[in-house]
Amino acid sequence: MLLELTDLTVSYGKKVVLDNLNLQIKGGAIGLLGPNGAGKSTLIKTLLGFLVPTNGHVNLFGKGVRSSKTEVRQLIGYMPENDSYIPGVNAVSFVGYAGELCGMDRKAARQRAHEVLNYVGIDEIRYRPVETYTTGVRQRLKLAQALVHDPDLLLLDEPTNGMDQRGREAMLSLVTDLSLKQNTNIIFSSHILKDIESTCTSIIALNDGKIAFSGEIKTMRDSQQQAYEIELKGDVERFLVQLDLLGFKCEKVSELRFLATPNQQFLDSVQELDSISRQFFQLAFETNAQIRHLRIVKPSLEDIFHQQLSVSHLS
Repeated sequence: MLLELTDLTVSYGKKVVLDNLNLQIKGGAIGLLGPNGAGKSTLIKTLLGFLVPTNGHVNLFGKGVRSSKTEVRQLIGYMPENDSYIPGVNAVSFVGYAGELCGMDRKAARQRAHEVLNYVGIDEIRYRPVETYTTGVRQRLKLAQALVHDPDLLLLDEPTNGMDQRGREAMLSLVTDLSLKQNTNIIFSSHILKDIESTCTSIIALNDGKIAFSGEIKTMRDSQQQAYEIELKGDVERFLVQLDLLGFKCEKVSELRFLATPNQQFLDSVQELDSISRQFFQLAFETNAQIRHLRIVKPSLEDIFHQQLSVSHLS
């Protein structure tokens, strides 16, 4: 078991930031998501042992974070949200020093620094002072220092912050490679749902210091109703009225494009899902409308997040 939270509560004075969390995660690439102030960074700092719980326990790799702090920390690589470089030091020295802090001897740490800087793509400028790097390069440098001791778990706190589109894609590609090819466990904290969706297989969603929901993204996506994106021409209004009577909720995407979601009663009446598209074309024929475009739309992580969040509020 990678992570176990038991009745975990963390407070800053009288303010409760994490409220009685209970969770078990086996491993893999886990997205930690939630709005600002939800408790994501506090949870990461608690996993690292930086914060002492007000109540409850945290286990990583079957070991208590408080009782086996040094042993657990040696298994973790941490990429903080804020810059933490040493001015005047070049990348090789900085990453090598991080390796020594993790218990590596100087020669091994230096050699490993060259390897991870090459892996993250900044080997050609490794001897330049770190304060001369752009935001994107500094983000890669933070990832390199987190990887230097070959950890079993990476804690990534907003790793794409401040990066342009090209830099974001490169960072996300590295995270995916670490998870799928290097078999590194990852907890990826971000408020950007698309970043988590492209790199993670499961999620932990926090809201107001509580676990709103958690689980595998695929399982959650499969449980959502699929929708149909339709582009129409002709007697659009008549088609939409009949589609509503048939059992679909329609949302306007653009002038002639709509998102149609079947209700459960309609789905229960359908023998084969393939017949739904045939019913669209039959309805278009009967209402003198033309279907110019039709495709199945799978729910995004953002759709899942908002749907699950509304369910958790209701419960």
